Amino acid sequence: MNAHWRASAAGEIDAEHDIYDDDVLCEYPQSGERILGRVNLQALRGHHPGRPSGFEVRRIFGEGNLWITEYTIIYQGKPAYTVSMMEFRDGKVVHETQYFADPFDAPGWRSQWFKARREACRWVRCPRLSSLRTA
Repeated sequence: MNAHWRASAAGEIDAEHDIYDDDVLCEYPQSGERILGRVNLQALRGHHPGRPSGFEVRRIFGEGNLWITEYTIIYQGKPAYTVSMMEFRDGKVVHETQYFADPFDAPGWRSQWFKARREACRWVRCPRLSSLRTA
């Protein structure tokens, strides 16, 4: 799992996709895309016109065959907060679902319940993955 995220952060597309089964299904629910097959997924990501300029894993958690990763990708100077849910079979990802969200300012009416600005509430670092930060 760590090798996948390191390769993704480094832009090593072949190593990044070693984790996937040949018949993987990757879904992007917000756009309705369903990419079938490791070859197609790698081709799609390899042809992205606005390659990410930064990447930071917030945390990875799970057990057995289901693992969740929260991370941020920087596209064209803007963060995309991302959640990846990976289902494994025989050591390979057979199904991945990714959700992407843009940042937003907290509304003023909630100010009595939140601590500080977004910058003051930065990532909780996972020591095993601290080398992933590229931004």
